[in-house]
Amino acid sequence: MTAFARALLLLSAFASPAAAQTPPHVQTDAEALAQDAGEYARHYGVPPDEAARRLMAQRETVGVTDALVSAYGDRLAGIVVEHRPAFRIVVLLTGSDPVADRSVTAGGITVPIVFHTGATATRGEIVSAIMLWQADIRAMLPHPPGMGADPRTGAMVVMVNESDAGDAAAQDALAARIGTMTGVPVRVAVYDRPAVDMAVEGGGRIVGPGASDGRHYVCTTGFAVSDGTRDGIVTAAHCPDQVDYVDGAGTAVPLAFVGQWGWGFQDVQVNAAPMPLAADFYADTAKTALRPATAVRIRASTRAGDFVCHRGERTGYSCAEIAMVDFAPAGDLCGGACLPTWVAVEGPTCRGGDSGAPVFDGGTALGLVKGGTYRSDGSCVFYYYMSLDYLPAGWSLRTASR
Repeated sequence: MTAFARALLLLSAFASPAAAQTPPHVQTDAEALAQDAGEYARHYGVPPDEAARRLMAQRETVGVTDALVSAYGDRLAGIVVEHRPAFRIVVLLTGSDPVADRSVTAGGITVPIVFHTGATATRGEIVSAIMLWQADIRAMLPHPPGMGADPRTGAMVVMVNESDAGDAAAQDALAARIGTMTGVPVRVAVYDRPAVDMAVEGGGRIVGPGASDGRHYVCTTGFAVSDGTRDGIVTAAHCPDQVDYVDGAGTAVPLAFVGQWGWGFQDVQVNAAPMPLAADFYADTAKTALRPATAVRIRASTRAGDFVCHRGERTGYSCAEIAMVDFAPAGDLCGGACLPTWVAVEGPTCRGGDSGAPVFDGGTALGLVKGGTYRSDGSCVFYYYMSLDYLPAGWSLRTASR
């Protein structure tokens, strides 16, 4: 596999001619874990070896929490992976019937599983309420709010623009009104700016003309995909349709437009490559290290609190906790209202230009960055991504066997 073919498969690096002469290093599993553990250690203030054990435990407990969803689905309000003061899994249930705490061994550590009861609505009821009442809630406010299911509190979160929020009493009244209408508990959260798709101007080096103005835009690409006969790269649907890959010498290679899907639960575009692609993606800011994609984690197996990473052209490599797995961004970013199928990840590292970027946990691919919510000073509250569950029909992630 040539350095060009590897570069094309993800993030479309605009390497300097000097960098193009030195192929990026392809990480081993141990190297990938060490890199992510370093970020985890910095984030939570634990030693690197403890960070590595916790990340392994995070990955090895996915099956455990899948089983908990099956066992307690009729009572389940939320599952959260917690990292402070210690690594543990918290399960929130409706009703008052107690469930005994337990523990599992994963990643070489003992992981407590703590059950809390008393929630008044299940996750399924909250998600259904968002879908059923979204239009009515949007009609209550000048700016359509974002909405999500908060697994920590078992409530619907309605994220309103600061200009629409009013004082604390007004927010409480709005929460009560929505709660009465939907029949689920509601919490109002206030943000300075509404959610927006991340701009494509600062992205990785695939370039193409905008449909409306003819200007050339740069975009970040995600993972390598295949339909069985063709290989391609995925990016956000709001990137230019016709794009070229630009190599280190400035040579432009056209990537044929296949299609884009940007309604409700999708924001994805496929451009076909003129050659087979490896299953690698850039996982460091400097683009010196490629990481093989070895698996996909679907949204149903993704948990609030999971520590995940993304690599965007504007912000480079960074990691943070998932805030919500059932999130509907504000505004009309999905050809109208968005469904509560997006995964929101805490800031502070996201900026315009990261749209289409890969989100991952080690070598496990999770999704493609769509947009973000920002404060008035420009800092990132959270970004949100499309799970790879929603790749277009017939296309699947290319993975590497290790």
